[in-house]
Amino acid sequence: VNAVKENNAQLVGMSALLTTTMTYTREVIKALEAADLRKKVKVIVGGAPITEDWANQIGADGFAVDAATGADRCKELLAELAAG
Repeated sequence: VNAVKENNAQLVGMSALLTTTMTYTREVIKALEAADLRKKVKVIVGGAPITEDWANQIGADGFAVDAATGADRCKELLAELAAG
């Protein structure tokens, strides 16, 4: 949340490699909501245990299975943000 504020970030990308850490992706989204930043920033998640279903459950804007797909999805999310 602080990094989003300090850098006027438009995108937050999170990756989890273990199921025990993937739950924190939800916590970050909740923290962005509590700080009233969620409407200003797009969130994309990925990593070994992360699925598109999980991304939908936690309210992420995007999901990717690998870095190349993630880069393409990030471009799409930023275009959506720019379009309003």
